[in-house]
Amino acid sequence: MADPVSAMCEQLVKAVNVMMDAESNQRYRLEALKFFEEFKEKCLFCVPCGLQLADKSQTAVVRHFGLQILEHVIKFQWNNMPQQDKVHLKNCTMELLTNGTFPILEEQSHIKDALSRIVVEMIKREWPQHWPDMLKEMETLTSFGETQTELVMLILLRLAEDVITFQTLPTQRRRDIQQTLTQNMDSIFTFLLSILQQHVDEYRRLAKAHCRVGIATLNTLAGYIDWVALVHITNDNCHLLEILCLLLSETELQLEAAECLLIAVSRKGKLEDRKPLMVLFDDVAMHYILSAAQPAGAGLLEVRYTFLKRLCQVLCALGGQLCALVGAVAEVNIPENLNKYMEAFLAFTTHPSQFLRSSTQTTWGNMFRHEVLSKDPVVAQMAVKYLKAAMTNLVKTGFPSHNDSPACEYSRMDFDCDEDFNAFFNSFRAQQGDVARHACKIAPMEAFQIAGEWLQYQINTPLDTGNALSKTGEGLCSMLSPSARQWDAMTTFMESVMGQLFKIVDKEKLPVDQGMELLQAVVNYEMRDPLILSCILSNLSSLFPFVLHRPDFLPQVFFKVMNVVSLRFHFIMFAPRTRAVKNVRRHACSSIIKMCRDYPEFVLPCFDMLYTQVKKLFANELLLTQMEKCALMEALVLLSNQFKDYNKQKAFLEELMAPVTTRWLSEDMRSVLWEPASFLAFIGADQVVNEPAAEDQMGINRSRISFCVYTILGVVKRARWPANLEEAKAGGFVVGYTPAGAPIYRNPCAEPLLGLLPNLLNLIRTHNSLFLPENMARLSETFSRAYDVMDVEKNLILAISQPTMDMYDSPVYKSALERMQGFFCMLYDNCYHVIGYAGPALQQDFYTVEALAEQLVGSALIHLEHVPDHRLQPLKNHLYSSLFSGLSQRLNLRWQIINQRTNMCGSDDDECSEENQVTQEMLEDRLVRLATREVMDLLCDCSTNVWVFSLGDDEMMATDSTQLNTSQTADELTELGKCLLRKEDIYMTLLAISFNSLSWRDTTNCQRVATQVCWALLRQVAGGNLLPEAVTWLFASVLKALQMHGQHDGCNAALTQLALFIYDALRPRYTELRAIMNQIPNIHLEQLEQFDQRTVNPALQKVGEKKRKDQFKKLIAGTVGKPLGQQFKKEVHIRNLPSLFKKVKPSKDIVADSEDAGLVSLFEPDHDD
Repeated sequence: MADPVSAMCEQLVKAVNVMMDAESNQRYRLEALKFFEEFKEKCLFCVPCGLQLADKSQTAVVRHFGLQILEHVIKFQWNNMPQQDKVHLKNCTMELLTNGTFPILEEQSHIKDALSRIVVEMIKREWPQHWPDMLKEMETLTSFGETQTELVMLILLRLAEDVITFQTLPTQRRRDIQQTLTQNMDSIFTFLLSILQQHVDEYRRLAKAHCRVGIATLNTLAGYIDWVALVHITNDNCHLLEILCLLLSETELQLEAAECLLIAVSRKGKLEDRKPLMVLFDDVAMHYILSAAQPAGAGLLEVRYTFLKRLCQVLCALGGQLCALVGAVAEVNIPENLNKYMEAFLAFTTHPSQFLRSSTQTTWGNMFRHEVLSKDPVVAQMAVKYLKAAMTNLVKTGFPSHNDSPACEYSRMDFDCDEDFNAFFNSFRAQQGDVARHACKIAPMEAFQIAGEWLQYQINTPLDTGNALSKTGEGLCSMLSPSARQWDAMTTFMESVMGQLFKIVDKEKLPVDQGMELLQAVVNYEMRDPLILSCILSNLSSLFPFVLHRPDFLPQVFFKVMNVVSLRFHFIMFAPRTRAVKNVRRHACSSIIKMCRDYPEFVLPCFDMLYTQVKKLFANELLLTQMEKCALMEALVLLSNQFKDYNKQKAFLEELMAPVTTRWLSEDMRSVLWEPASFLAFIGADQVVNEPAAEDQMGINRSRISFCVYTILGVVKRARWPANLEEAKAGGFVVGYTPAGAPIYRNPCAEPLLGLLPNLLNLIRTHNSLFLPENMARLSETFSRAYDVMDVEKNLILAISQPTMDMYDSPVYKSALERMQGFFCMLYDNCYHVIGYAGPALQQDFYTVEALAEQLVGSALIHLEHVPDHRLQPLKNHLYSSLFSGLSQRLNLRWQIINQRTNMCGSDDDECSEENQVTQEMLEDRLVRLATREVMDLLCDCSTNVWVFSLGDDEMMATDSTQLNTSQTADELTELGKCLLRKEDIYMTLLAISFNSLSWRDTTNCQRVATQVCWALLRQVAGGNLLPEAVTWLFASVLKALQMHGQHDGCNAALTQLALFIYDALRPRYTELRAIMNQIPNIHLEQLEQFDQRTVNPALQKVGEKKRKDQFKKLIAGTVGKPLGQQFKKEVHIRNLPSLFKKVKPSKDIVADSEDAGLVSLFEPDHDD
């Protein structure tokens, strides 16, 4: 045997060297790999070869391959090996552990890992039943030296990971091993702690090898601390936690010690069991934790920074335990040295690292919200300190590419680029705002004072643009300018504080004088920088509630905001408008709308003044954009709702809309809106743009159409009758009552708007017609891509973050094409929004329009087969019924294309075109998914009430299917759904699209539709006469969906429940379902026969419903598809061993169980009286 083994080993060594040699030819490498794999599968002497290759005399690469061979043998051949071979391999492995490795500091880590894997694989198959002394043998191994001790630690760690964390064993084997580990946990922990103590002591004597053992032991402890009973962690007066705290001062071990401490302190469980963890608030433990956080040496080391992160997490977890235990467990009081802990925590909140600062926010919020802790004087003091720290933390500093802050060096370790940092900081700032609001509840007046002082400081500080100048004009800020950052931070702080102040402080105690002083300072502050102006507007909004106490100041606020709306500065009137300018003007318009919406009765006296200002601004057609004009009109409409007089409000709305009505109903506009060719010519889409002047004229035409549609939308969205019924009746808004007694209202905007509706519908029809081939051909070369997805939309669809660093300096639109794309996008959306708002706003006046259905079908639903996917969203949100048939066919086609694309191999095109193709395919995929979910949202909204199975397997599978045909959920369908049920063609379309969608490659959609829609629709007709072909198709659709999505637990549970519902309801009348079940792969026909008989004859049911559903799940298990990564994986089979923990069934023999059979003895013939 030795000769063939040696010969084979020589070949294996050559194969290994070929595979691992970077210079090897690809063909040779593949041949070597094939030879190696065939050897593992077919060779009869794998074990001797593996042992020979694993010998220390071989190179590390060869040794590793030898150990891999042994692992393969154990994984795939163990069940068929004779007992003596198993014992031989086990003994050889133990010999390798004892003598088969180099000293601990010389041995390669991957060799140690491979060796530990071999032992763990044997343990998983033989322990404890056939290897009862395994733990003793491991303990004995540690006496051979540091190398063996480290290997034992690796074995114990990997065992815990496989059994507990990854659960890579069959259920019974996992239960046997876990229970045995649990039973021996006292001795295991004692063993681990003694090893740790011994080697830490040796390490302190400068023995480097013992440090390695200490690290391995701590890593092993980390693998057990997460799941063992808490009593093992807190035993012996928390001796383990004491050791871990001491090790925080050991530079080489502190990171692993912190990891263990974090896991221990983060443990959940019964509150009573967690009480001992409060020992970490004692002075000694806190001293060690705080000492470890002190700076050590100059410079920033990544390992040290990682340790600080873990230490911060430990303090956060301690805070979590404090919040959980105080007030919930009687014996746990607020720690006496809470101040020491909170000072340490505040130190992390003020650390230069933005990541460390953000890590503390959740714990601060929990403490400030806590019912008991928030009332403690120490926490109250800390709330004020936190607010002062927030003044620094809210300022956006620390960009990785900069060097203007100590935070920059830390950010370079945490973030790849400035965009990543920016996204993180935006989230961090939102967290701080939330925590600041809770801190304000504890100390509201102090918070107001801090905010006021900061605002006054910013107003009195000269503008500092820094080195990052804006492209808009000289002397203006960019987003990265120091002043812009400070104003932005202060504004966030002010919004958080003032939002709480007015909620929690009584009106009599509000600091009105100081608030009005701040408001006066903001109004008087003159600033021409758009970024700073936006902050000024936000502060005006935050302080505006103070005006309620001084109404005479309201006009000054309005004049300030109106000046920003027009932004009457010479540098803006002639410079290209940037996003910063556009944003601040929109911000001003939104501020006016907000004031009119939130305080309409208070603002109403200023109506005439506001109306006069708006008229002046409207006099110059180019001064405001159409959206800005519409926003101001919306504010006026909101105020007009407070007239509470139908005739007065109607007259005002007619006056307000008069210019729009005149233009919209003119013959010129009518001809433009009715004819696609005229429409394209009017907006300039058929012209090649060479001269800006020509483009400007076409831009004016587009803006006039946009203004008309914006105005119609603004009025229909905002005009309403009084909410109070008595006020509505007095104002003439009530025109009658329904049979149920509900009032019928009329909207003052109904008459003027209904006159504009025909042209609006014609515009929609014309817009849909633009996608016809003959009209697409009319587009000029300049605008040939006018209907494509805009880059902004594309990024949103693909979830690509927008570049935010320079966006405020960039022009709103960069080219004529982008302006045209924006026009089409906004116009199309707004037209459908008008239709969507018209129903609830105009009510009976809208629904009684003559031939409304025909008009909608002839406009909104025309030529949909030509409309691109990304233009269907507003349509789906506002119109339905006639949609579903076309949408079903369209989505089916789209998903077929995606499925085919998924199954095809990549092309051999050049890299650039392939990248563009991939991007386009990703975009199409995302569009189809979004469209699918929106269609299903629409289907749910218009047909079913919220009726959701529990998605947990146990709860879902416990639903009683015998109740399916009862009327317990008669309200599953909405009134509209019941109406659709009467239309057979529509109802069948709904069923078809629901069951078809189950097999589309969208697990979220599959789970939702299977849970909420399919059975809710099908049960309404399950009792009728369905065609056998339809029943077959419905059931097969569910099984097909299981084949595609069954590997996902949520989908599997929902689809299995749906399949059982269908089988129970329809199998007694349709034998075709049994025929389908017969075709399921690997189905057990005898079990199927039994199940089928019980379904057909419910009287035969003897098993519980839960067990019956488990049986059905097993029957259809053959339909469940495997994920691609598992389809070609070789199965590892681990046999179950005789169970160690069999439950003894209690005897039913009462007499036999009786210790003193008194009754029997009475009847014995030799009974002695």
